[in-house]
Amino acid sequence: MQRTKSGLPKHCSWNYDQHGKRRVRFRKGGFSTYLTGTPWSEDFMRQHATALDGLKVQATEIGASRTKAGTFDALCVLYYRSPDFCGLKPSTQVARRNVLERFRLEHGGKPIRGLGRIHIREIMGARAATPEAANALLKALRAVLSYGVDVGMISDNPAAAVKKYRSTGEGHHSWNEDEIATFGTKHPVGTKARLALDLLLFTVQRRGDVIRMGWQHVTGDTIAVRQEKTDTPLVLPLHPDLKLTLAAVPRTNMTFLTTDLGAPFSAAGFGNWFRAQCDAAGLPHCSAHGLRKAGATRLANAGCSTDQIKAITGHKSLSEVERYTKAADQRRLARQAMAIQVGAEGEQKLSNLHSRLDKIGAK
Repeated sequence: MQRTKSGLPKHCSWNYDQHGKRRVRFRKGGFSTYLTGTPWSEDFMRQHATALDGLKVQATEIGASRTKAGTFDALCVLYYRSPDFCGLKPSTQVARRNVLERFRLEHGGKPIRGLGRIHIREIMGARAATPEAANALLKALRAVLSYGVDVGMISDNPAAAVKKYRSTGEGHHSWNEDEIATFGTKHPVGTKARLALDLLLFTVQRRGDVIRMGWQHVTGDTIAVRQEKTDTPLVLPLHPDLKLTLAAVPRTNMTFLTTDLGAPFSAAGFGNWFRAQCDAAGLPHCSAHGLRKAGATRLANAGCSTDQIKAITGHKSLSEVERYTKAADQRRLARQAMAIQVGAEGEQKLSNLHSRLDKIGAK
């Protein structure tokens, strides 16, 4: 990441606040905020990334004076400033804003009072080919329209009673062992791509957690993780293969994974970068999240209990773990069942053989 003359990240400078305290100020295009902590530290750079996202929010809000009162555009501008939205985790804010902004491109200028349940159903129906994306839109619409009810822009929420698509349960493709081996051949130990794969696969964590991992989280043969999505603290044993990969990683950065400019990745930036590494390995259908599923599947195939898998993945409920391990459990249990059947048949054949031999001996 580009440094300023003062040694701070781009758009940052030292300033004195109203109390005479020296602080780092982020300022660009009329947007300004103070960042806390040590410059370039992990927490500081997360605040810097959030400030960059704030520019996008402001760009939307600057257009507030040009939005027509009572439109979906006007409701979104209010919603982005609301406690409902600001209380969400930064990663959730970004994801929800992206969904709503795409919707606004087509429907933003339309009056909100004219939006009915039938329209929501038609919009969902048009997205039948991508049910997960349709469900994400419905969730975002339910939230923003609920806020519209709270502020009196509409009398009721037309999205509240609309049914979401039933999940197929497949989601992101789970990597198989051949795909993992193919990626490893293209990206051997010592490359950043292989480091990313091993962190995802052997910690079984989300990409947003992996990009924040660094040497400061490693103690002995464990690594400490506080999951961004759930705020769940975990202490995970380091897999031997991951230890070998980390042995080649320098201790000069705050995070194991950095961009070409030496800065920490954003979740979206890492996802795009890793997508390119998959393409280079001839695996366009594979993704970072699919490695979390593969890691959980490996645990299930090894015979780990649900509670043991949850202790690694950080999932809270049985149903969440089952999404990842159902196929693995089926294969493992089927193999165990077949082994029991074959064993029983062998014993039966042996018993029959003894019976026949006894009859022969009696003659």
